[in-house]
Amino acid sequence: MLYDKDTIYIIGDAQAPGNNPITQQYSAFFIALVVDTSSHKIIDAGCSSTIPLTSDFVRSIFMGHSMLLFEVIAEEIRRRYHGSSQKALIVAFKDAQKKYKLALNGREESGFHASGTV
Repeated sequence: MLYDKDTIYIIGDAQAPGNNPITQQYSAFFIALVVDTSSHKIIDAGCSSTIPLTSDFVRSIFMGHSMLLFEVIAEEIRRRYHGSSQKALIVAFKDAQKKYKLALNGREESGFHASGTV
């Protein structure tokens, strides 16, 4: 899949429980998000997982939501995701959101708008 030039790639990470297979395989839990900066909409997502279904399911939670609405996504995670990495997923999203806001501020400070114009 190719992504539009108005998209950015953000990684958020967190510590998962020590007995979690994800922690044993990757040493941490992380999510990857592709966000359209003109709308703040998450257009693709993935996560560290040991089962492909986990990453697909997590993708379904994030896609279509605004990157700026932390509590909406956190509540959906609490409601739908009942794996041992639930808290780590929420923390990783919070970390990704923080990095996203920093990336947006960096674009504005450099003179670039979300549309890519100066």
